[in-house]
Amino acid sequence: MRGDQITRHWRILRQLAVSKNGLAVKDVAELCTVSLRTAYRDIEDLQAAGFPITSEKVGKAERYKFMEETWFNIPEPIDPLELLSLELSGDLFNVFKGTIFHDSLQSVRKKIQSTLPPRTLAYLDRIRLAFKMGKGPCKDYGCFSEIISEVNTAVTNRRTIEIGYQGLRQEERTLRKVNPYKVWFYDGTLYVIGLCHLRNELRSFVIDRINMLKMTDEYYKIPADFSFDQYIKNSFKVMQDELHTVRIRISPEWARYISEKIWHPSQRIQKQFDGGIEIIFQVAGLDEIRQWVLSLGPEAYVVEPEELRVSVVACLKAALDRYPVIEGAIRHDTVNENKKRFNR
Repeated sequence: MRGDQITRHWRILRQLAVSKNGLAVKDVAELCTVSLRTAYRDIEDLQAAGFPITSEKVGKAERYKFMEETWFNIPEPIDPLELLSLELSGDLFNVFKGTIFHDSLQSVRKKIQSTLPPRTLAYLDRIRLAFKMGKGPCKDYGCFSEIISEVNTAVTNRRTIEIGYQGLRQEERTLRKVNPYKVWFYDGTLYVIGLCHLRNELRSFVIDRINMLKMTDEYYKIPADFSFDQYIKNSFKVMQDELHTVRIRISPEWARYISEKIWHPSQRIQKQFDGGIEIIFQVAGLDEIRQWVLSLGPEAYVVEPEELRVSVVACLKAALDRYPVIEGAIRHDTVNENKKRFNR
């Protein structure tokens, strides 16, 4: 099955799911920018795959819609979009292979698949062949299956836990009591967010840095004013710290790439005369955004704050110190050319 055909099917199913009066063939043709003949064929393909699409005469036109009754033999109705989303999510959950998250998803998929007619199973197989969900760098969370399971139980049942925790820059493990509020997967890493009794404040703990966990007999309540969205609002990634205004100049060559993405909810972009951009953030702490600037190499220049600019320069100098021979070979005209790119 071709990718463009699957894309059309996806659009049709989405529109059918939200359309109270159903769709006429001409509506499908306009939605997918295809001929009436192709629209008819797409509807027939979906019906042949087992999707519960029925038609009824409204005036002079046939209108297509989902059947209202349960259409697969499971305790609660599941609509086509939910089924497709469940199938496509399988790749994303491979990062949790060997943990309760991955195992539970696989179990649900198998249970649902056991109720589906052969034609629908064949259609889902074609979907899996046409789409592939990628993932970035990640950890082997199968090694932390037991800790993840215990954390999940604690969050669900509002149980306080005792953990042995060794931070990234800590030489020794510390023992802490934590009221875990939420498990959060971000940028390839799994965190537990909760109240740390030792610090008496909300903290983010990397789950694979927990080397001991004990469930206590204590229960807790999440404060009514706790908002996870507010907690992470100012973080460039996960860091919680003093708020800073950060301005970064991006070269004309990379301006389009940077502009295509939302790097932080607070970002504002100002176009420059040379074709570059200036991107402005309000972020908590400077460590994480410093790493982002460094990852862009010569394509980014920190305008403010001065503290961040000095820190970036120090990191670049430290990196050059690891390449003494190459450092001595850098030509002055190359340095001057880089300066001209940012008009400074």
